[in-house]
Amino acid sequence: MRSSAFLYPWDVVGDPGAPKRLAALGVQQATLAAAYHSTRALTPRHPDTRIVTARHSAVYYPPDRARWRGRALRPYEQGWVPGPDPFEAARSALAAAGIDVHAWVVLAHNSRLGAENPRITVRNAYGERYPWALCVAQPEVVEYGALLAAEAAVRPGVGGVELESCGWYGLAHLHAHDKIAGVPLGPVGQYLMSLCFCDSCERGYAGAGTDPAALRAGVRAALEPLWRGGEEPSGGSERERIEALLGACPAGAALAHRAAAAYTFQRTAVEAVRAAAGPGFRILLHADPVTHHTGANCGVEVDRVLGFADGLVVPAPLVAGAAPLLPAGAVLAANLGIVAGAGGDPAGLYAPEGATELRLYHAGLASDDDLRKTAAALRALG
Repeated sequence: MRSSAFLYPWDVVGDPGAPKRLAALGVQQATLAAAYHSTRALTPRHPDTRIVTARHSAVYYPPDRARWRGRALRPYEQGWVPGPDPFEAARSALAAAGIDVHAWVVLAHNSRLGAENPRITVRNAYGERYPWALCVAQPEVVEYGALLAAEAAVRPGVGGVELESCGWYGLAHLHAHDKIAGVPLGPVGQYLMSLCFCDSCERGYAGAGTDPAALRAGVRAALEPLWRGGEEPSGGSERERIEALLGACPAGAALAHRAAAAYTFQRTAVEAVRAAAGPGFRILLHADPVTHHTGANCGVEVDRVLGFADGLVVPAPLVAGAAPLLPAGAVLAANLGIVAGAGGDPAGLYAPEGATELRLYHAGLASDDDLRKTAAALRALG
């Protein structure tokens, strides 16, 4: 079974042994970050560094000045990896070791753009902005996402792209020094706190048949018992529990708007990549098969999105939910953690039924012991 390991450019740039180590792991591909959000990362084997602090969302190649000239939303260049094009430096080194490279591109998660342009971010039912979450219902964000997807994906020598956060982001995100765990929210509370009430979304709710002011009031009323220590409704599916709190019509209208907005964002991004790429270029979306879910693995309408994308990358436990909806020839890559210190199980790698490929998160962050166990597990899988 084909497998790919996630990498950052800084895992390879300046470390001549990195490509051979990855090849020895037993993977055929690297999924290499071309556009990525802010992070702090360990580099346990690099000759010169141990901690890389990516201070803001950035691209790891020289962006096309003409493409972005005059646009308020544009990608920022990085300044923490040496060289004018760290992505290409890493890609070429990996290719020399016989490893295929696909780009890894983050779209709707960008704290710097959100902080500088609050109008384009998700606004919750209390009127508070989420600077890390760009609202994919806004035309300006759709245009930005398509431009970034095409530029960051179609780098020289790259055979495909995996688009992360290609859809709705919401509350559940590790922000700087998060302090939001005092009241635990289940999936319904997370969804309600992730509903957006920006001007574009309010127009979308109205167009879907519900009054946005009434929907906002309903969301706040549904959340109020949770702030007082109450529990979410039990029984039935998440969608049924949401409908029980908001009413079937308002809940349905909210989901209809959000599903339509996500679909437009996803299709526009994928079509932009297709137009820029050559034949055979493969486009996958990091996704969750539950439509209303938010986050890096955003909810998608699997049957619709696979009408234009080549496949999905999903967390391994979600493969069973996506596999029955897959058309013939589509890719379903199971994402598995290999960093034991972050909850992964490198020795217990498995191929979920229905998966066509594996993704390993994350070869640059993993310890030497993690990599040894991963290599053994991949050999056992054959």
